Amino acid sequence: MNEKLHFKHRIWGTPGYTAKYELRSDRVPTSAKYLLIGSTEAYSGKSATVLGLFHQLQRKGLDIAYGKPVGSNFDEDRQVEEADVEFIRQILNLPSGRLFPTLLNLNASTVEKRLRGGDTTNYQQAAKQYLQKTGSDLVLLEGAGNLAEGVLFDLSLPQVAQAIDAAVLLVVRYKSVLSIEALVAAKQKLGNSLIGVLLNDIPSDQLEFANNQLRPFLEQQNIPVLGMLPKNALLRSVSVAELVKQLQAEVLCRRDRTNLMVESLAIGAMNVNSALKYFRKRRNMAVVTGGDRVEIQLAALESSTQCLILTGQLPPPDFILNKAEELEIPILSVDLDTLSTVEIVDRAFGQVRLHEPIKVECIRLLMQEHFDIDRLLSILKIDAAVALS
Repeated sequence: MNEKLHFKHRIWGTPGYTAKYELRSDRVPTSAKYLLIGSTEAYSGKSATVLGLFHQLQRKGLDIAYGKPVGSNFDEDRQVEEADVEFIRQILNLPSGRLFPTLLNLNASTVEKRLRGGDTTNYQQAAKQYLQKTGSDLVLLEGAGNLAEGVLFDLSLPQVAQAIDAAVLLVVRYKSVLSIEALVAAKQKLGNSLIGVLLNDIPSDQLEFANNQLRPFLEQQNIPVLGMLPKNALLRSVSVAELVKQLQAEVLCRRDRTNLMVESLAIGAMNVNSALKYFRKRRNMAVVTGGDRVEIQLAALESSTQCLILTGQLPPPDFILNKAEELEIPILSVDLDTLSTVEIVDRAFGQVRLHEPIKVECIRLLMQEHFDIDRLLSILKIDAAVALS
């Protein structure tokens, strides 16, 4: 990835911008040892925020620990850490003393056990105990999917915040002006524990409104806006390898190129002339089409295509395979109809994760440019000397 990412918008926390609002000092929790990263809904960007914050805090010379008390969507027959936690551990190269284990993997089995009375664990007490053994300056804790998740175990975000007296940073994926209601409601639930928000994935045509209208309103509600991240296609992309996994697809060629990132989905169900016009308006796409639509396959290969997904298990002709080999474009074959294939790919885009190094570098650069780390440290009352490196 290039050393720099260029963005048109400079917003809160960037050089040359002066904060107009100050957080009242009496709003800070009595202890700022723990920073709980939460969200109002799943897949809002909590893990990405953790990675971006960790990078900036390390540059300030701080010793940081990480934990995720509640895991969800966990493969019940695997006795290992949740995939996201393990990925973060590897990326951050955390020693064992700076990584706290997941207390609870939230799934149907654990909920049923709780309901039957088979699990009477006092998880709040467990959280207090397992967090005591740290010599770090700050512990970043990643919350559950939303504010209510984990409530049966007394491990919802508000409950954890209260139990360990943690400050809360909320990450909210911006969808429209209606996103503000979720934030105001969260403020009512979290009270003084909420020390700031990060608005994520803001479309370019909404940045000015969000910065000039939404941010001042939230500040007036004593909800500090610490960062506003513009929408980024790379972060919302999915690797070809992930699509292979989700679709249980057969890779017909260029298995070595399944690390390519797919940013959009196109369906090749029209005539070839319409398809060409349609494809040329998109970039880095996955094209889903029938195995018998050779002319559409050819048009896709001549466009900005990262992979070709053929339905119906009909093999493409040799000249299509040869062209794909030459252009280094993987071709996948699935035993599904077009509608089912599109639904699975759409779901993959809606649940993207950060398990690619290029995304990690991207979020670091975004957070560095658009998140006010100094204001966060000031709110938390943490003095940090900038590391010489």
